[in-house]
Amino acid sequence: MHLDVIDLRNFYYRSALGRAAQKVIRGELTAMWPEAKGQTVAGFGFAAPLLRPYLEDARRVVALMPGPQGVMPWPAGQPNVSVLCEEMMWPFENGVVDKLVLMHGLETSENPTAVLEECWRVLGPGGRAVFVVPNRAGLWSRSDKTPFGYGRPYSLSQLEAQLRQHNFVVERTSSVLYQPPSKKRIWRKLANVLEDLGHKLPFIASGGVLIVEVSKQVSAPRRPGLGEAVKRPLKILEGVGRPVPEAGLSNSRPT
Repeated sequence: MHLDVIDLRNFYYRSALGRAAQKVIRGELTAMWPEAKGQTVAGFGFAAPLLRPYLEDARRVVALMPGPQGVMPWPAGQPNVSVLCEEMMWPFENGVVDKLVLMHGLETSENPTAVLEECWRVLGPGGRAVFVVPNRAGLWSRSDKTPFGYGRPYSLSQLEAQLRQHNFVVERTSSVLYQPPSKKRIWRKLANVLEDLGHKLPFIASGGVLIVEVSKQVSAPRRPGLGEAVKRPLKILEGVGRPVPEAGLSNSRPT
């Protein structure tokens, strides 16, 4: 079940907790992808808050927003790049996207298999995708005060297995939002300290959100016929002796 676009907008742009979450997740994404010069960058779900760093240098940026969620103009004060689309029919040709970001798009979908198939279809060979989902073991998936409290939370192993089933290669994983999903001022003041501390904890993926980067690797097509050159080609008449004249026949010409 998708959240309403108005609720998502109000959380990420008009609340201190949402702005803090946006800052942390976007910082993790830009650490993975520092730039996208000349590339096509797309987001699905409500990934718009994460795409802003690529607006200047990317060849094209598109924020896909599913129909059940609704759409809003984005970015503010600039030409609109957001598009309302069907979950299972994105307005892209095959293999044209270089970088793809999903946030509030996979865990809230009623058909995640179809979403992942669209991800695979639109990504070009060697393209990268980042999935941002609520962590089943984190505090954020247990609170309905944030968008990460809705939909299906994942464990890291569950998400990786689902992505591999759709032929994606897992490249990197991380976990963020170690701060509690609380609006209290004391936690907002400690947010940076808690994030730094969380990355140094001895156990993996303990934050409220999981971030998994994958790539699309396509095998080179096989050439028809023999895979290796024949070192010693077989001659058709090899091993066949010369004809022997029959006995009694003369080689001389008749007179």
